[in-house]
Amino acid sequence: MKAILIENDENKSLVWSDVPDPVTQPGEIKIKVEYAALNRADLMQREGDYPPPPGCPEWMGLEVSGEVVEMSPEAKEKTSFRVGDKVCALLGGGGYAEYVTVPCGMVMPVPEKVSMAEAAAMPEAFATAFLNLFWEGHIEEGNTLLMNAGASGLASVIIPMAKAFGVRVITTVIEDEKIAAISHLGADLIVNTRKTDIVEVLKKEMEEGRSVDVAIDCLGGDVMGKCLHYLTHGARWIVIAALAGQYTEIDLKNIYKRNVRIVGSTLRSKSPEKKAEILSELVKKVWPKATSGQVRPTVYKILPITEAEEAHAILQRGENAGKVVLKVN
Repeated sequence: MKAILIENDENKSLVWSDVPDPVTQPGEIKIKVEYAALNRADLMQREGDYPPPPGCPEWMGLEVSGEVVEMSPEAKEKTSFRVGDKVCALLGGGGYAEYVTVPCGMVMPVPEKVSMAEAAAMPEAFATAFLNLFWEGHIEEGNTLLMNAGASGLASVIIPMAKAFGVRVITTVIEDEKIAAISHLGADLIVNTRKTDIVEVLKKEMEEGRSVDVAIDCLGGDVMGKCLHYLTHGARWIVIAALAGQYTEIDLKNIYKRNVRIVGSTLRSKSPEKKAEILSELVKKVWPKATSGQVRPTVYKILPITEAEEAHAILQRGENAGKVVLKVN
């Protein structure tokens, strides 16, 4: 089969190359990949900063959709999937390829009325959203969420998912053009942080009795510590990346007096058993909302797998509002 490999050159070029076919191991399902979605973790892996877990292929790709073509006896016993089923899957890596083998607990049905391209954009983003909203954030109906980087692929899932469960949402962008691009997601307040100080916004929200209960932050940086003063008592600030900087200054007295919790979170570091549990809850609680249209991924662009280089460039330039997807077959 073929997969996208990273060349050992100055640009770390992406090349569609021959690799060995994956062999289905006990408990696994083999999928013929139709679409693979991009994540910022792919860019990190390409730079050598986010290696795949042991046993995973060296090539990138954390989520795919496709058709079941082979099942181990154990997978047949543990699941209701059959050869020919249309599925999507969460991977430790290896999605930029014609075929993948996946532990059966990482495979999910494609929700009704959802396209295969949309389905590829769901496993990693939806599982990450569910993990951070409900497992780490313990968010509840009536709470207020701060979702930084509202034009990101993850935000395109977290915002409508939070809204579908009755949460008020504040999000941020850095360009006015992005406000229109993400308006369909339903955020209650969109802040252009190049024009308006998000710290002042959060201060005003707290003064008006609408302070943030949960924040999901992929930016970090200096502004994070300043924001922590203006959260609800007992609020949870979930750190999932630090794109704006790894360091911030924190008033520790504010943290313990107001019971603010700072939580570091990555889906990839969870054990297979925990991931399977997250996906099981996700299918049960969120898939019906995907079928009804309340929660759907925003697919910004679909490119052929041979144009993975350009797909990565779209993420690097930050021009996407939603997910970029590669068409494999």
